Amino acid sequence: MALLRGFRFPVSQSEAFPMGLVLNGQIEPAIKYNPDRNAVPEQLRDYNPKTNEGTGLLMWKASITDNHEPKAKRKTFELIFLAENVPVPSTDELAPGTGLRLIEVEGLMAEPKVMGQGEFKYQGYQFYAGGIKGDNSGSRNVSADRKAA
Repeated sequence: MALLRGFRFPVSQSEAFPMGLVLNGQIEPAIKYNPDRNAVPEQLRDYNPKTNEGTGLLMWKASITDNHEPKAKRKTFELIFLAENVPVPSTDELAPGTGLRLIEVEGLMAEPKVMGQGEFKYQGYQFYAGGIKGDNSGSRNVSADRKAA
């Protein structure tokens, strides 16, 4: 069985990240690349016009640390949130002023992806989430059972 490009499958946080996740800093909009530096930044949407697939929701990126990952280079990665509003973590900072927070995500999905460079390529995953548990900002509107790709 071959997985098509862009295929996402639901996975629980406890299976993918048994020791939990740490949010490093703020959640920011994922900005579309534009070679013109003077152009107005445009936020990405989860939609592929070539295949007419995706949720159409805005994409937000966050730097996340997985404490369970043994390899230092793979410990921190980018998690994409799919929501109309920016997700707001409800937990307190681990140490005031650091921006580090323990979070639990909802609607977690994984997309297989080839990572690395040259001869050092490996099978990895791009993770997407619908929101953060405890968030009451109205951004939690994607569930794992909703078709995302």
